[in-house]
Amino acid sequence: MVILGILGSPRLNGKCSKLLQEVLNGAESHGAETSRINLIKYNIKHCMGCCQCMINDPELHIGKCLLKDDMAMLLEQYVRADGYVLASPVYDVSITALMKQFLERKMALTYRPEDAYATIGGPRNPWAFKKKAVMIVTGNCGDEYRELMGDPCFAMMEGQFMIEQVETIDKFYVGGVENMTEETFMKKLQYAHRMGKTLADRILAEGIKTKSFT
Repeated sequence: MVILGILGSPRLNGKCSKLLQEVLNGAESHGAETSRINLIKYNIKHCMGCCQCMINDPELHIGKCLLKDDMAMLLEQYVRADGYVLASPVYDVSITALMKQFLERKMALTYRPEDAYATIGGPRNPWAFKKKAVMIVTGNCGDEYRELMGDPCFAMMEGQFMIEQVETIDKFYVGGVENMTEETFMKKLQYAHRMGKTLADRILAEGIKTKSFT
């Protein structure tokens, strides 16, 4: 069982990064192998909207993108995981540009015939909701602002999960990070650790083995 963490923050030692790592630590304590992608470290070009990755080569588990960067390698790592942890701070009432860029390029995991106008793509790898995911959003605005600050970010990150048939089992908004006390942050880390345990347990309960592309 492999659980993959994906960090959309440019700050590798910030609170968002630490919360993500604690989820992974919790998953490891319940038997998971974990890895993480710090998006700031990779060359991910802007999607050009040509849809070639989505409308060609239906036999491939990842559509071919015309752009040459690190995304093809990241998607290979992505499809081999059994669970996901997506973490992003709120930037201007949205996920970061780093996370948005990654999500846009994940279009290569869908397929839509070229003549199927006005429809969305279907999953190249339908996982029947046996794969599981959790999401973390951090923001300077307090927890009471979750509906305004956190929920739009969760919706953006969850949209492709629904197409890929990945079940989201928890969404954790951590507000007030700018002035958060160490004691409060420790409690948030403890919750993140429990999230990781639950994520690993739920994946094990489904019995999924996502190693079919190796």
